[in-house]
Amino acid sequence: MTDQEASRLQADNERLQAEITELRQQIEDFKDQFIRLMNRNLALSEQLEENVEVRRRAEVARELMEGNAKRQRNADLQDDAQLLALIELKLEENHAHLAPDFGPPQLAELLGISQARLGKLFRNLSMYRTPEAYLDNLRTIEAMRLLREKPNYSIAAIAEESGLGKIRTLQRRLQDVIGMTPVEYRLLFTRDE
Repeated sequence: MTDQEASRLQADNERLQAEITELRQQIEDFKDQFIRLMNRNLALSEQLEENVEVRRRAEVARELMEGNAKRQRNADLQDDAQLLALIELKLEENHAHLAPDFGPPQLAELLGISQARLGKLFRNLSMYRTPEAYLDNLRTIEAMRLLREKPNYSIAAIAEESGLGKIRTLQRRLQDVIGMTPVEYRLLFTRDE
């Protein structure tokens, strides 16, 4: 190999190293953009969920106060809407759903209705389709809140406190909902600390 070839190879190598450095910086920039977008999407998702919930509650309250002929013709439907609102109020009051052994039988008992009626209620009027899916969603939201707000809690403690019970259940739920592990989700909020 001549000096000229070696010199040319050295120049090519330096150019490739500079390109690699530039690509690495672009990757870091994309990661930062992705994290900002994920945070924005999570905030928007939470806000949308809150807005949907507020609208639904306002709708139920309006229907309860109107007492018009439609309400009387569809008494069962209105009773179901009242029952859905009651579920939320009861669970907000005592947070029973955060106990890992709290399930549809306990929810039905808390409301004073049969499990069959509870199942029918969710099939007909709820976006969750089953009481189990509804409780899993509430627990997942609680776990996400704890991951954001309690960075010193262990993943096992968060799984237990959110009612999901086991680390594996928490991992599976977050992977299904947001495509991340609990550690990855937590890192989004503790990265700069």
